[in-house]
Amino acid sequence: MADFASAFAATMETEGGYVNDPQDPGGETYKGVARKLNSKWDGWIIIDMMKKEKNFPANLDSNAQLQEKIRTFYEINYWDKVRGDEIANQHIAESIFDFAVNAGPITSAKLAQITVGVEPDGVIGPVTLQKINADDPRAFLALFALNKIARYVNICDKRQDSKKFFFGWVKRTLEAV
Repeated sequence: MADFASAFAATMETEGGYVNDPQDPGGETYKGVARKLNSKWDGWIIIDMMKKEKNFPANLDSNAQLQEKIRTFYEINYWDKVRGDEIANQHIAESIFDFAVNAGPITSAKLAQITVGVEPDGVIGPVTLQKINADDPRAFLALFALNKIARYVNICDKRQDSKKFFFGWVKRTLEAV
């Protein structure tokens, strides 16, 4: 079965560090945790305190307590929700997890379900797991990538400001194939 530590490390390479882009709908973000969407996450208390230090935001990555909060946040809110531990193929688990981090676990589950031909309800249950684990990994990853890119095109069609993120999203998608 798939390993969270490996999936987490891969996703953290693409998530980056601290960003506060006014055009990002999530607003202030640290390692992919958007403040507007996760305002109650207790890591924000640490970040706000560390903003007072002269080496902000470089100082964030060296705070062990904050790094553990990030790891726990992703395991509980993303990995566990997509049932990563129960996915047989590490690459598939990493791709579904990484997309959950990027688009939300419900959206990632729906696209995974569409990919394996299951009615998309946004919850990876026993039927979806069985289909994911029985699918050819290369075929799954290719079709899942195409489904993600189609979603990004739709986002950009609806919200012109998101076009600046498009090539980064596609690059991230292709790196997971």
